[in-house]
Amino acid sequence: MTLLDITDLTVTYSTDDETIHAVNGVSFTIDEGVNYGLAGESGSGKSTAAEAVLGLLADNGTVESGTIEFKRTELTALSTEQRRDVLWEEIAYIPQSAMDSLDPVMTTGAQIKQAIQKHRNVSTAKARDRVRELFERVGLDPNRIDDYPHEFSGGMRQRVTIAMALALDPELIIADEPTTGLDVIVQDRIVDTILDIQERIDSSLLLITHDIGVIAETCDELSLLYGGKVMEQGSVESVLINPSNPYTMGLKNSFPSVDDTDENPVSIPGSPPNLTEEPSSCVFVDRCPFATEECEASHPDVVDLPNRNQRSACHHVQQAARMRRDAVDPATWGITEDEATTAETDETLLETNGLEKHYDQSQPLMARLRGEEREHVRAVDGVSLDVQRSEILGVAGESGCGKSTLGETIALLEEPTDGEITFDGKPFEEYRDGEMKEFRRKMQFVFQDPYDALNPRQRVRELVGEPLTIHDYRTDEREQAIVETLERVGLTPATEFLDQYPHELSGGQRQRVAIARALVLDPDFLICDEPASMLDVSLKVNLLNLLRELATEAGIGIIYISHDLASLTQVSDRLAIMYLGRIVEMGATGGVVSAPKHPYTNALLSASPEKDPSVDRNRVLLDGEPPDPVDLPQGCAFAPRCPKAREECREAEPKADETADGGHTAACYYPEDEAQYSSIDEAFESATRGESTGD
Repeated sequence: MTLLDITDLTVTYSTDDETIHAVNGVSFTIDEGVNYGLAGESGSGKSTAAEAVLGLLADNGTVESGTIEFKRTELTALSTEQRRDVLWEEIAYIPQSAMDSLDPVMTTGAQIKQAIQKHRNVSTAKARDRVRELFERVGLDPNRIDDYPHEFSGGMRQRVTIAMALALDPELIIADEPTTGLDVIVQDRIVDTILDIQERIDSSLLLITHDIGVIAETCDELSLLYGGKVMEQGSVESVLINPSNPYTMGLKNSFPSVDDTDENPVSIPGSPPNLTEEPSSCVFVDRCPFATEECEASHPDVVDLPNRNQRSACHHVQQAARMRRDAVDPATWGITEDEATTAETDETLLETNGLEKHYDQSQPLMARLRGEEREHVRAVDGVSLDVQRSEILGVAGESGCGKSTLGETIALLEEPTDGEITFDGKPFEEYRDGEMKEFRRKMQFVFQDPYDALNPRQRVRELVGEPLTIHDYRTDEREQAIVETLERVGLTPATEFLDQYPHELSGGQRQRVAIARALVLDPDFLICDEPASMLDVSLKVNLLNLLRELATEAGIGIIYISHDLASLTQVSDRLAIMYLGRIVEMGATGGVVSAPKHPYTNALLSASPEKDPSVDRNRVLLDGEPPDPVDLPQGCAFAPRCPKAREECREAEPKADETADGGHTAACYYPEDEAQYSSIDEAFESATRGESTGD
């Protein structure tokens, strides 16, 4: 039976100056028991289509035409009250940002109880019992229903929103980017929770994401949107294994795989189309390497492919096999592969030794009067590392492991509690003693969110030029320096961007402006803190390629901080894996990925999604949350969650000893256990079964 049927949906947004044609004739159906994915780059119309179903379009959004039928009931014809009943009773919504969707002044349990009692005539006691049941169902402690949102981690808050969405046992769950910005461990757990609950309540899923790997592992069917149009749709296996549309081929090429350390993903050049007018040609024509005059003349209809559950909107669908062969070659997309390699150098730009950053906790008055020692969070707890010129060191770990604090402490944005930092041959004390301006010019920081990092009241010219003024650098050629730097980061021609404000730029363009602002001073070192976490896959690959080029050609040293291991493996020369303020494993990227020595590294790698739907990845889920950083357990901090932990691990903290592979270190008593297995999953599964060769 068909659950949701969307036919020729058209949605526009009205602004003071123009009309944005966000969704242009989208059609798809979701049957009972089917998991359906909506994928595409930012601005493709996938979230707008879902908001039209939910009746959550912004005030300037209008459903111009088309139908949205849920169980044969036209949703757009319902009153606000009628639609509200349908949405809570039969259609649930899991939003992207859990913190924004939860009331910060209400306990999490009270918010779910309120939703239940709004639609069910039940007592407060029964509603609380239902909330406790829901908490248990999503893997949360039922005794925490009276806690507030800020008392939960990001992944736990997301599970609260899942519990709220499931309160009335809906038939359809709509999840809009439910894992964006979460680390791979939490992402894997959230996806597993959604799938497990679906199976229990026998519901269907509409998953909206730009992560093809998540769709490949969770969905039965999908539609790929671009420019508000369906480019390709059908079974996940057919579409992702044998794509017939150049856009699908480009997206698949862009998606990095954690195992392909020797292959560079190929991004789709160019930018999404301007949708101020309804598309008259193929919406992908300006970026498609196979476009012809026919593509310029009209957008193709979505046609069925013979003998397959697959439909495609391409004038040249008959040539799909040839296009698939050509699409894997970067030259097809106009990208010339850089033959330059990272320069071999023994010049160490940065070195830390036993670096620590602790944050004091607030202390009750009586505790202070009694002279009790103040508790503190050991955010960075004895980190030693080095970075060479032209090298990219990737730093990975779960949210809260201390990687951002490490970057900020190295950049002296945070005062080190203890330890040593040596940069460009000088200890950080020398820079503190009157040379901070030189330090700031040589070492630049690229923050995660360009919205927060860029002044919204400044144009690009001022944003990129301001550091030149502050440091009195290249002032006689200011305009030339700004233009050169913008073009260096791929904003060409630069003159088109100089007078634009941040809100007039796409997410990828804003992040490039932030990088240009850092590069305009010709620094020796960059620290990039999750700069691509909110970007879709094609923009992310563009950014990774840019950083690789900067390291190779300009000789810049880079620390790239991310929870996305697949991206790190594509850009990094070496990987450092952090857990609760400490580096538990570090080595050459290929060695860490192919032969991880620490169980935590195994868990991170095992949680990375697989873009090939024919590959059955064994989902490995860590038990529990990381320990309280204020009260760390004795011994190895990972021992409470490690399936391989033994008594020795709980008694004393292991040192980061070098393994048989030169330069590869692991803080684990039994690193040699991993070498005997042929795959990450096999090693971790063996540990969970209790197999071992260490005793």
